[in-house]
Amino acid sequence: MDSQTRSLSFISLAFLFITCSSAEFLIRQVTQGTGTDNSSYSHQANLGVTRVLRDERPSSKIVTIAGYSVIKGRGEPYESSVFEAAGYKWRLVLYVVGNSHDGGAGYISLYARIEETESLPYGWEVNVDLKLFVHNPKLHKYLTVTDGAVKRFEAGKKEWGFGQLIALSTFENTNEGYIVQDTCSFGAEILIVKPAEVQEKVTFISNPPDNIFTWKILRFSNLEDKFYYSADFLVGDRYWRLGFNPKGDGGGRPYALPIFLFAQGFRPNAVATNTWGAVNLRLKNQRSTNHRQIYSAAWYPIRSDYGVGVNNIILLADLNDASQGYLVNDAIIFEAEMVKVSVTNIVSV
Repeated sequence: MDSQTRSLSFISLAFLFITCSSAEFLIRQVTQGTGTDNSSYSHQANLGVTRVLRDERPSSKIVTIAGYSVIKGRGEPYESSVFEAAGYKWRLVLYVVGNSHDGGAGYISLYARIEETESLPYGWEVNVDLKLFVHNPKLHKYLTVTDGAVKRFEAGKKEWGFGQLIALSTFENTNEGYIVQDTCSFGAEILIVKPAEVQEKVTFISNPPDNIFTWKILRFSNLEDKFYYSADFLVGDRYWRLGFNPKGDGGGRPYALPIFLFAQGFRPNAVATNTWGAVNLRLKNQRSTNHRQIYSAAWYPIRSDYGVGVNNIILLADLNDASQGYLVNDAIIFEAEMVKVSVTNIVSV
């Protein structure tokens, strides 16, 4: 009877051990679709690899291991299921004691491997901006690991990643927060890098065609206290116009005459961007070449009616002095000479 009792006890203990071990190791895999925006992070760099703590989940793949203690110390890699990212098929390959062939001893190693490449054309290559992740539940953040280099996946190199993703001494330290209740998570973000085929080219043109605009204002003495504007004129890819208030503006009011150059809309089919405008603004002397002139240069925004100029091209007392020749027969003449403008085009790289 004692012998039978001992045998039954041994069998019960063995069954309990097998059942608990089987239940202890569970791997959950989640393919995520959340976008990324590195809004909250801290930095740590080591040997060219940048480590960033961010709030957002990885956008391509997450693998969660519930039961890390079961596989702790195991040398063989864990390969995830196939997932799709950026139009290609991939797996994650995880070494929990590090990949000794990639300097990973004492580290967690993690890689992304491209799969199902048989259907790709001969000589295929896929350029990837690769980020790999370790979840920190304690901080509610993801440690993001990257080196900033574009990874070229091809027939001779289907696997890229980091042999030294995170030190085991850090990862397994319960105070660090990477393993909580024997559970840890890893992830990947795979973005295709496709070289740009076109570029936006900004060119500065000196003394462009039709760059002088003249505006004669009649019955000056009858003008009201408001802004008056010239007709639009086209120089480069943009329309411009002059504007002034005969009673003054800003710090020059009411003692001086202002003049401003305003950027307006764009010619048809032009590339609408900020526009550089450098101009000589003149109040013409109608009796001599003693013109009043100021030089102005600025980036004009895309929106219309942004003006740059001066509040005091001439004192109103000097303007009204008939002997000086600026106000003749109750008329004044402004002139804009556009000495440099920018033009933007979309061209091949």
